[in-house]
Amino acid sequence: MLADQRQNGASAGTLDRGVHKPREFLSSLVQFIAEALPNWRDDPARDKVAGETRLTAQLCAKLNSLARHSPGWDILQFRREEPDEADGRRAIDLVASPSGEVVVVEGREYNEYQSLLPIECKRLPTPTGKDRDEREYVISQYSSTGGVSRFKEGHHGKEHNRAAMIAYIQDDDVPHWCGIVDSWIDELANDPSEEWTNDDKLSLLKHDQKGRLGFLQSLHLRKTAPDPIHIDHIWIVM
Repeated sequence: MLADQRQNGASAGTLDRGVHKPREFLSSLVQFIAEALPNWRDDPARDKVAGETRLTAQLCAKLNSLARHSPGWDILQFRREEPDEADGRRAIDLVASPSGEVVVVEGREYNEYQSLLPIECKRLPTPTGKDRDEREYVISQYSSTGGVSRFKEGHHGKEHNRAAMIAYIQDDDVPHWCGIVDSWIDELANDPSEEWTNDDKLSLLKHDQKGRLGFLQSLHLRKTAPDPIHIDHIWIVM
């Protein structure tokens, strides 16, 4: 296996120099983001805003600050509203990219103009309004704004086999939303006009009650790419 490494041979992220399992670097990156979330949420200097755009802007600023001052992670930068690499008409909420380095992951080189990990951010519950679908974390009947469906249908992350989603939970808790999202996918899987199955369901890996975080994963087949896309879901109760 190829090592997850910088082009110059130094270690990427916090990984030791050597041969690593596939995707280990991306797993470490997801963990870095997850560990930053409570610190960001509870920061007394942060304005307590509710809108998705402002929340994501704040989170991007925090992640950049933490990466800049964390040995090993200073090879990264985070950017908002980044044009998708396969379809520049579409913008991804948040991406992680190299910063002044070329990073090699599973034999693929990434430079500062490319994204290592595309990230979608959604509020739970979805704000009410005209042409808003309560299921927007998963899908929208009004547009292509559904979070999971964007990756499943190749509207986002077509060039990637791994992505992440962050949910800002603004009412109730992680177990509650696990049940709700599960029921939405059940409905889609039982609808013959939809191309969803029970295999598209999210699996809860860990519920950190103290940190008020949920860690979930899902895997989705795509018509637009030969490989399925793996999504890491990080849910934070605000």
